[in-house]
Amino acid sequence: MPRPLERCCLQDGLKLDLNRLIRRGQLLRNAFTTAARIRWTSSYWGVVAEGIISASMEGDGSGWFTVRIGHGFDERIGLVSRQRHFGGKQWYFSCPITGRLASVLWRPNGASRFASRQAWGNRVAYRSQFLDRDSRAHHAQAKIRQRLCEPDGLDPEEWDFPPKPKWMRFRTYERWEARFDRQEAILDQGLATLAARFVGK
Repeated sequence: MPRPLERCCLQDGLKLDLNRLIRRGQLLRNAFTTAARIRWTSSYWGVVAEGIISASMEGDGSGWFTVRIGHGFDERIGLVSRQRHFGGKQWYFSCPITGRLASVLWRPNGASRFASRQAWGNRVAYRSQFLDRDSRAHHAQAKIRQRLCEPDGLDPEEWDFPPKPKWMRFRTYERWEARFDRQEAILDQGLATLAARFVGK
């Protein structure tokens, strides 16, 4: 049974993914980044918001991150680094509400700041939590297609299951394929259940 729409959907708000910002070159590890542009988009609405981000990741264990959106929103968030087991450092946001380390922060619609998922508690839910089982399976498959198509600029709508991105290892690709197939099995089971109901009538 899907959850009632009395909670705010996280994906309808704004998201800061520190690792993605670093991968895309919008933030630089072990350096100072100033005035990088950031844009949030929706497949339905297009551009939702635009802003400027800056960060300092020069220190040994701590730094800072700022995000400015329009003329009315300006937030500074602490950054913390931790040593990796195999060398190097991993950077995290320090959640402004809970203080816990997080790679992703959210600003739900109507909120006045970014914070970790845990900080919002039961006031928010992921989009998939509003869906029934079959809709969740369709949603999961769409996310996998998007993930595999994005690096090579392919259109997810043109593929049932996209080809392996050039940069991806075969083992990683096979894991994504297995996830996709698990969702396909859920959809097949749903169709079989539906067909059995019609036969029973």
